[in-house]
Amino acid sequence: MPDQTDEKIELPEVDLEAAAQTGTSPAQVEDVTEALKDVVDPELGINVVDLGLIYAVTVDDTSTAIIDMTLTSAACPLTDVIEDQTRMALDGLVNDFRINWVWMPPWGPEKITDDGREQLRALGFNV
Repeated sequence: MPDQTDEKIELPEVDLEAAAQTGTSPAQVEDVTEALKDVVDPELGINVVDLGLIYAVTVDDTSTAIIDMTLTSAACPLTDVIEDQTRMALDGLVNDFRINWVWMPPWGPEKITDDGREQLRALGFNV
């Protein structure tokens, strides 16, 4: 019977220096997008993802999320509220985030997801 104490197990190499420099592993775009479902439009009560307000999400090498977002109206005074909610939703997931407020193409109801339409119907909206 062979002596099992002499067996060696090969472990994958881990770049500890690179891991230590970033502090966290980079978040995936899908994770950030899912977390943004916790950010709710203060006027409509529906999350910004299902409302179709998120145009693009990228995460760079430093684990900074860059979010291209619009609003239902360029005159919306609630950007600070949305930024605060975004900060809370992404806390611990990314090192930092930046919202690029974009106005082109303009938002329209066709950008609302099926889930968002269902939520709006439940609130009495005809979409």
